[in-house]
Amino acid sequence: MLDIQNIRNDFPILGREVYGRPLVYLDNAATTQKPRCVVDVMTEEYLNVNANVHRGVHYLSQQATDLMEAARETVRRFINARSTTEIVFTRGTTESINLVASSFGQAFLSEGDEIIITEMEHHSNIVPWQLLQSRIPVKLRVCPITDEGILDTSALPGLFNSRTRLVAVTAVSNVLGTANPIKEIIAAAHAHNVPVLVDAAQAAPHQAIDVQALDCDFLAFSGHKVYGPTGIGVLYGKEALLEQMPPYMGGGEMIGKVSFEHTTWNVLPYKFEAGTPDYVAVTGLARALEYVNAIGMPAIQAYEHDLTQYALEQLRQIPDMRIFGHSRQGASPVEAGEGCGIGSSVISFLVGNIHHLDMGTLLDRLGIAVRTGHHCAEPLMHRLGIEGTVRASFALYNTREEVDALVAGIRRVATMF
Repeated sequence: MLDIQNIRNDFPILGREVYGRPLVYLDNAATTQKPRCVVDVMTEEYLNVNANVHRGVHYLSQQATDLMEAARETVRRFINARSTTEIVFTRGTTESINLVASSFGQAFLSEGDEIIITEMEHHSNIVPWQLLQSRIPVKLRVCPITDEGILDTSALPGLFNSRTRLVAVTAVSNVLGTANPIKEIIAAAHAHNVPVLVDAAQAAPHQAIDVQALDCDFLAFSGHKVYGPTGIGVLYGKEALLEQMPPYMGGGEMIGKVSFEHTTWNVLPYKFEAGTPDYVAVTGLARALEYVNAIGMPAIQAYEHDLTQYALEQLRQIPDMRIFGHSRQGASPVEAGEGCGIGSSVISFLVGNIHHLDMGTLLDRLGIAVRTGHHCAEPLMHRLGIEGTVRASFALYNTREEVDALVAGIRRVATMF
């Protein structure tokens, strides 16, 4: 059982007020708040260890390098990668996917090849492939969703053919909260000798990830969605694939030797880490993952599932409430991960004809922070036949009392229209 009040004390921002009201922060799918320990470890490094990493012979540089490589090992353990050579630090999920689109695309794709994505993807798993299309005329094939917001896996086999080169799929929808059957999708793709990239931005904060058990070929997630700093993320890639891919960017650190005639590349993972990395944010990310592990992902998962179910029950009692996704009620997060179901603490909704922006703005005046709009998933909004939604998303520090405040706030706003 989580000691929620003790956990909340680790996040100073949760004690502040907005417009004279206690902050109710329900925008965690966009970014999570940071525990004091993450801020403290970053401050400590800036004040006492700050020096550029790798290649430096002096003490501070070596100490900073040790911290960065220790953090890489922490990430490796967090997703159970085989080796730290498979852990590449990026600026976030978006850059990780762009890296794969650019480097994997250059190495393995040619005109007429195809990439399978889904109808529920974030723009970050759509636009990089479209940018690739401007360089290599490849085709995107889209796996549809059902009217209930579940991936139509029955359509997946028909999307594969001899030109399929990659499947790129979100583990959990940032709009619907739907957890996709990733292991099943990977097995289907591998049966066609097709690698799979998993967008785990919305999965990493809420469920344990084991890349070896999944057998995914690439996996990406962002630090700021797992209680870590912004501007830091992870790309996991199987070593054999990363070895065959050219560098994403050129410059310092990613080189072996440079002459005006020829340049060779550094070994993995540094081949993909050009320039001075945000080594302090790397340390902050590692501390955030340690914080999550200390609480325990199973306990977090169970608590958030219970909180989301409570929120769904309360929200459904509001007249004219429309909730998008969450068609399989009662499924545990673990069950959802094996099939299709609720996999994250995200609830997207509309109330009657109230515009999502109006609802979000008025809730904000009540101290309740939610997200409004298309959530960087415009094609999904078109499929749902709407312009946008209000999205409430929960984290391990949210409470039933905050859910009650959200429900009361929605009811109050509804009386104004």
